[in-house]
Amino acid sequence: MEDQLNFDRKDLGNLSIRDLFFKYIRFTPFFIISVALMLLGAYVYLRYTTRIYSSTGTLLINSDQQKGGGSNDKFENLFGDNRSMNILNEMEVLSSKPLMERVVKKLNLEISYYAVGRIRDENIYKQGPFILQVYKLADSSASFSIDVKFDNDQQFHINNGDSTFTFGEQFQNSKGIFSLVRNPFGSISRDYKIDWRPASVMASSLTSNLQVAPKTPGTGLIILSIKSANPVMCADVINQLMAEYKIKSIEDKNQTDEQTLLFINGRLDSLGHDLDSIQKIKLKYQTEHDVIDLQAQAANYFQNYGETDKSISEQEFQLSIANYVDQYLHESKNQYNKLVVPSSLAVNDPVPSSLGLSDPVLNGYIEAYNKAQIDRQNLLNSNIPPQNPTVKESTALIEKLRINILESLKNVKTAINTAIGDLKQKKQTAESELRSLPLKSQEYLEILRLVESKQDLYKILQAKREETSISKASNVSNSQVIEKAPVLTTPVKPNKRTIQLFAILIGLAIPLLFIFLSEILDDKISTRYDIERITPTPILGEVGHSFSDHALVVSKTTRSMVAEQFRILRSNLQFILGVVEKPVIMTTSSFSGEGKSFVCTNLGAVMALAGKKTVILEFDIRKPKILSGLRMSKRAGITNFLVQKANLDELIVPVSGCENLFVLPCGPVPPNPSELLLEPAVADMFAYLKKNFDVVIVDTAPVGMVSDAMTLGKFADCTLYLVRQRHTFKKQIALIDDFHKENKLPKISIVINDVKLKPGYGYYGYGRYGYGYGYNYKSYYDEEVPKKGSFSKFFDKFDVTKLFRRSSDDD
Repeated sequence: MEDQLNFDRKDLGNLSIRDLFFKYIRFTPFFIISVALMLLGAYVYLRYTTRIYSSTGTLLINSDQQKGGGSNDKFENLFGDNRSMNILNEMEVLSSKPLMERVVKKLNLEISYYAVGRIRDENIYKQGPFILQVYKLADSSASFSIDVKFDNDQQFHINNGDSTFTFGEQFQNSKGIFSLVRNPFGSISRDYKIDWRPASVMASSLTSNLQVAPKTPGTGLIILSIKSANPVMCADVINQLMAEYKIKSIEDKNQTDEQTLLFINGRLDSLGHDLDSIQKIKLKYQTEHDVIDLQAQAANYFQNYGETDKSISEQEFQLSIANYVDQYLHESKNQYNKLVVPSSLAVNDPVPSSLGLSDPVLNGYIEAYNKAQIDRQNLLNSNIPPQNPTVKESTALIEKLRINILESLKNVKTAINTAIGDLKQKKQTAESELRSLPLKSQEYLEILRLVESKQDLYKILQAKREETSISKASNVSNSQVIEKAPVLTTPVKPNKRTIQLFAILIGLAIPLLFIFLSEILDDKISTRYDIERITPTPILGEVGHSFSDHALVVSKTTRSMVAEQFRILRSNLQFILGVVEKPVIMTTSSFSGEGKSFVCTNLGAVMALAGKKTVILEFDIRKPKILSGLRMSKRAGITNFLVQKANLDELIVPVSGCENLFVLPCGPVPPNPSELLLEPAVADMFAYLKKNFDVVIVDTAPVGMVSDAMTLGKFADCTLYLVRQRHTFKKQIALIDDFHKENKLPKISIVINDVKLKPGYGYYGYGRYGYGYGYNYKSYYDEEVPKKGSFSKFFDKFDVTKLFRRSSDDD
């Protein structure tokens, strides 16, 4: 098979465009039918396949920091979201399932409506004649379908049931309680199907068809596109997705402001209670000790004392915050939380991690720590698993920043403790100066100092609350819709031109594949070129298929195609025999049924017509056919002479109706034909025949089966080896090649027999490649060739004699 394939590839390379045209033109109807069928299939596919639509929107994401991002305010450093936008992270958020679930719920996409067709169902989103109202679901996590069949414009059946319902009427099944509400904008057909899927399932389906990509690298422009079976739904999903992202970004910012307000309100409540308590103490002290105004008396003494004590309080406050932040970062439960805490410094009442701390390095670490925590949380919210390298990298960054904060806290606490020690020493100095004042004045001034410090802190927190409220009210989204998704009614799939082109290519490929396989798997001789590529043995000529009922088709008045082919064989024999005066021509083949007797009979007839006394020897002793083909009765013949029971003069029989043609019959079939051919009488017989006849034609047994031809070869001047089209195997040509190279048979040449006329295409065995010209042979030969509609008019310009040229003449 591999050798055959290599031969065919080599042959194809030797073919010209003209050769290829005539080789495959006869297959034109198959190509036309195949392409027509494929185009019909493409039409059916395009007619009934589900159309897929697409819609695209453009979103701009601003990567600028939030307002106040550059502030040095310690309060803002703790609570402010100063992170810069990461475009890749935002793309993950846009394609996340939670955000798509919000879109599904907003557009009520859990419910899908379909118009049932004979072959395919059509999605009628926002185009259906009714809306499903859900009152109760038996299982909200399970998907289900409801079939609706309308009897008229008002009545319908559910799931092929017998009960009839109307619009607005509730119906119940195993899935829940529902009703249909009439949509006046849609017309009613007969059958519909309603699919209900949980929001998470529908979101997963939509997310799988969603594409989010940057429009231009390095910018904040993002392209969002989705594919669906409904163009309106495509546009609605993209537009709603951009709207939900915008809302979500504002919600994220508001969450930070709400946490800040929660802390401030808690601290204000705590300070209010403290102020009330101190005011009561002050009022009681004034009543009991008749104290009205001691400030004028002790102003100079308490000025330094008050400033020192205030500084100590501030430092102690900073120390308490530093201790709390240190404790907060050491607790494992806060490992992945921002440094955002609620109201007061009481036990289990967390505070902001850096309120009042003035160390810029620590504040920078806290800002980076909060940003890293938010980035990590956004990655997890986008369904990225904790084992993802990006999440691991963010976790490592958080741990590193936590260690840096703890190290900075250690330095800050050391500095604060040192400052407190210095201030306390200064306070003791002031106290010694106040000892000269009455104890009553000293106690009263202490109360006033506490009231003042609490009031100052209360005012600061009130101011921060107002600022935070204003910030919350002015929060805007970091995104902007540049281009809304339009409703495009042209489907992106299936592509009509692509499908049709694909169908044409398949329609051409199927016949080509069939032709290719038929040529590859064909192991029989079809054309003379099949012979020429295997052996250099000369081809004497070709004999077409005879439609006559008689074996003898050659006569004086016959002008048929086959008769003319035998005349060409007679002419070509002159080049083989040369100057041989009385030639002995032997015919053989590979096996039985290849037309040796037919060729011998008619070759003898054309020799006789040339005026040469010709005798045909029926030497196929095992299976003689010459006499039966000539419709002559069996009689004594060669075997009788070889056993010396008859004379040759008595055995040779003339053929009636054909002058100068004689036949030497086979005679009775002997039990040992091969040994009989070794008798000396065989040489005597050939000597007698050459003496009394001009041409001796020997019909022998197939050389591929028995050795008779090899035995008789020494008496012959040339050998005609018969090859029958579509009958002789290609591998048997190697036997001819061996005979030719080894000279085992004298002057061997090949005759191709039974070459078919392809109806409608002409001579099938012409030239090297076996394609024909479709010539109307009746106009040349007086013999009608069966024909089923042809291209003969197209090829009338060609000379019919080309049909009988040898391959060497083609060049």
